[in-house]
Amino acid sequence: MKPQIVFENQQGVHNKELLKSVERLEKGKAYRDLSTICIVPTRGMIPAKVTQAWMGMILPMNQKFTRIFMIGMEVGEAYCAAIEQILAVPELANWKYVLTLEEDNIPPPDGLIKLYENIDKYDVVGGLYWTKGEGGQPMIYGEGQEGDLHFRPQLPTRDIQECDGLGMGFTLFNMNIFKDTQIEKPWFKTCQEWDPEKGSKVYTQDLYFFEKIRKLGYKMACDTRVKVGHYSFETDVVW
Repeated sequence: MKPQIVFENQQGVHNKELLKSVERLEKGKAYRDLSTICIVPTRGMIPAKVTQAWMGMILPMNQKFTRIFMIGMEVGEAYCAAIEQILAVPELANWKYVLTLEEDNIPPPDGLIKLYENIDKYDVVGGLYWTKGEGGQPMIYGEGQEGDLHFRPQLPTRDIQECDGLGMGFTLFNMNIFKDTQIEKPWFKTCQEWDPEKGSKVYTQDLYFFEKIRKLGYKMACDTRVKVGHYSFETDVVW
């Protein structure tokens, strides 16, 4: 440090730019209750590259955060069982959010912090990740337009992108959704059905759920700033 002559009031950077500091805190919402339960469905072994990213995930200061691992269950059943357990425990049922995190997803260190920034505008906010492979598609389904529910992948075009559905690899849900008795159970279901009158119905557990809540008026968005890697253990490629 160079020699200095100090003659002014050292009020501090954050005090000097108080309005900007308050704006930053409001954006991050760290002064609110951000209690979050992270649900992780897994086959039992999580790759080291994924685990390393999870260990580096930044959590908001002095907030409640815990993880529930569901081992060896079909993914839709795992999510349903975890939510049922949470709602059965009064302390956990009053937490604010559920974060779904899957064993092949690599979120950035500040991913969760960014998801919190817009969760009061939407009921669900997820990070941006792509299906695996050379022809990978962004998991932003539909455009979030009233009366035009569909699940065609959409181009990532802006920071916060309203949509009809998301993947669940790194996705933040308002807990109150799961207390809504209008939503039929099971919440999540991997669906492969054939109806002679309606034809085939094939859904992963995520879009099965999002279709139901979108019809009830719930809103969801993808935060494309949160760029999540989708790891293939077999090829050691992050898509």
